[in-house]
Amino acid sequence: MVNYDKYITPDMLNLTDTYAVKVLICYFLRQINRPITPMQLTEIATDDGIVNYFVFTDAINQLLEAKTIILEEQDGEEYYVLTELAKFGADDFKTIVPNSLRNKILSSGLKFFAKLKNNNDVKISISEQQRGYSVNVFCTDGGLTLMDLRLFAPDREQAQLLADKIMMNPADFYGKVLDYALENEEYQPEVKEVDGL
Repeated sequence: MVNYDKYITPDMLNLTDTYAVKVLICYFLRQINRPITPMQLTEIATDDGIVNYFVFTDAINQLLEAKTIILEEQDGEEYYVLTELAKFGADDFKTIVPNSLRNKILSSGLKFFAKLKNNNDVKISISEQQRGYSVNVFCTDGGLTLMDLRLFAPDREQAQLLADKIMMNPADFYGKVLDYALENEEYQPEVKEVDGL
């Protein structure tokens, strides 16, 4: 017998009511206001333990059957789109879902799309050197190169840790590098007199 309990976490706030999940999905699609594929929405709603996968799937199927959301094709990819009626419903009925849960799915979605952008704009590679490893960070914005930086790490594990930490928030890393460079000052040696000579 399959144990489905392993798919349910305490952080799901017991959101098992399909109607509430449907409202949450419509609210999220209304707020995010961008094309989103079925796979992306599934990952956002279920990976952080916001909604149980089985309840989510049932809610999506009901929304599609009722034509509250529809699938539209763009550039060979299918995306969920809210109908006009669903937009009004998302605004009017959002209070059915607790604010903490609405914030949680929005945060999850924003992190997901930031990660997608980071994967396109930031490239990190690790290469073995004669002594240690080199972590190469290459940041772009469109066709513009913002940063091309190489950092040293004594071993593979530390090189991977550096790469992972940078990828967690590359924009912040880039900003801190710029801030440090702009605030850097000329070295002023500390003069100490020696007594008793």
